[in-house]
Amino acid sequence: MRIGRVVKVSGPLVVAEGMDEASIYDLVKVGERRLIGEIIEMRGDKASIQVYEDTTGLGPGAPVETTGEPLSVELGPGLIESIYDGIQRPLEAIAKIAGSNLTKGIEVPSLSREKKWHFEPKVKTGDEVKAGYIIGTVQETSVVTHKVMVPFGIEGKVKSIKEGDFTVEEVIAEIETAKGIKEVTLLQKWPVRKGRPYAQKLNPVAPLITGQRIVDTFFPVAKGGAACVPGPFGSGKTVVQHQLAKWGDAEIVVYIGCGERGNEMTDVLNEFPELKDPRTGESLMKRTVLIANTSNMPVAAREASIYTGITIAEYFRDMGYSVALMADSTSRWAEALREMSGRLEEMPGDEGYPAYLGSRLADFYERAGKVICLGEDGREGALTAIGAVSPPGGDLSEPVTQSTLRIVKVFWGLDAQLAYKRHFPAINWLSSYSLYLDSIGQWMNENVSDEWVALRTRAMALLQEEANLQEIVRLVGIDALSEGDRLKLEVAKSLREDYLMQNAFHDIDTYASLDKQFKMLKLVLAFQDEAERALKAGVYLKKIIDLGEIKDKIARSKYIAEADINKIDDIREELKTVIDKLIAEEGVVIA
Repeated sequence: MRIGRVVKVSGPLVVAEGMDEASIYDLVKVGERRLIGEIIEMRGDKASIQVYEDTTGLGPGAPVETTGEPLSVELGPGLIESIYDGIQRPLEAIAKIAGSNLTKGIEVPSLSREKKWHFEPKVKTGDEVKAGYIIGTVQETSVVTHKVMVPFGIEGKVKSIKEGDFTVEEVIAEIETAKGIKEVTLLQKWPVRKGRPYAQKLNPVAPLITGQRIVDTFFPVAKGGAACVPGPFGSGKTVVQHQLAKWGDAEIVVYIGCGERGNEMTDVLNEFPELKDPRTGESLMKRTVLIANTSNMPVAAREASIYTGITIAEYFRDMGYSVALMADSTSRWAEALREMSGRLEEMPGDEGYPAYLGSRLADFYERAGKVICLGEDGREGALTAIGAVSPPGGDLSEPVTQSTLRIVKVFWGLDAQLAYKRHFPAINWLSSYSLYLDSIGQWMNENVSDEWVALRTRAMALLQEEANLQEIVRLVGIDALSEGDRLKLEVAKSLREDYLMQNAFHDIDTYASLDKQFKMLKLVLAFQDEAERALKAGVYLKKIIDLGEIKDKIARSKYIAEADINKIDDIREELKTVIDKLIAEEGVVIA
């Protein structure tokens, strides 16, 4: 261990001399209280260190000890249901020791060293294994089977393997390699700033089904894709991410509260254990890892939190799981990056952010993906990254939003005006986009209905046409429009209010399966088809619009339970009958 001395303290940034044997990104212990820090810059024998704890009381002359290892996370049984801070300190375990406030210099292992896990081997003595091979399993929670993999860099023949109850540090297997016998435990470590290896990256084509109609139908994200949710204060970013975490068809959820308000994280910590997982009927926490780094925690740990989260997510991806990562929000992470860059006296870029903001964001989002994992079985895993962005004043032209948009393929733009009108989710259908539409559209046509893409395209065109017609209405009034155009406005209103609006707190409307979404969309567009048929037969538009009962049934189709979705087809048949009757009353013979 090399000992240096502090020569400068500037908030979370500490400069130490005598560190010529240290390397960039080495983990160090600073001061008598051994505060955790990471070297982020080297100049000669001077190291600039970002300290992940409060540096109050630290001064020149304090010792700095380098560990020679990078900032790493502990990976093994016990991750699920845990609540960590930005550098994987277990908050619940710390609370039992030190109370509700983080104590400086406290050292608590990320994974419990006392708890025993039942290990069941999947290989036998004499088997040849390589990195990524699954050698056994641990039932981590009632819904997650933890697959124990051969650590990266180990290849050889299994010399011995045990079955039974073990702590994470006890040896479960010995592997005979070219460099001698390597002992394998349930615990692995991995540096957070380095992506975990895989065999091959695949093109993501299947959607992450979320049950949110505006997402699945209009702006889907692929399993293994990357999406961002920018929006001003109060537009519903956190609720959107909660919905995606709860209803998205991912097997593991990693939720990172990066620099968020303490009360928002408290809501998450209180709500997630109470939420009933629709996939399993158990608590949502049974397949969730939470990382809480609130805005009053040390700013440097905020910068590390998204790397901690995505490394844990990659670990479960390597087991062959589909993982959804929620980062809320990357703007707070970028602010931490800006603060550390300013203290390092680096040349600022746009709005004071460092010039490397874009590349750091790319490093994070590019770790998402669908892959063939290392191992003998060619298992596939997917990591979907969804980052919230909080642009100041809702200005989407600011650097964090623009840098993110250059990387991700899905943009769900939240609109304050929609939120003020109580339209939730407040995703603006005119400014949002998804670059996965072609591949996911093909998947939808094959797995839901061959009409999916055609209906989606028609509905989107109708919403865009509505925006143009509204401009004309504002200029010259609605009387200037033809009956056909006024009908389009009526159908577009139905699309907005009956289809796109979704109540996150309603037991039925909070989630819509793909089949239900398809039937609802077909019903709304069937109203347009039938109304146009009536117009051609000479029926006045006012009579069509005044069809209160059938229109009310269309509007309330969102509240039909999943078990009864065939009733939506019955409403469509009833609609045809009502229009036939209306045409007959006008004295027109039906063809």
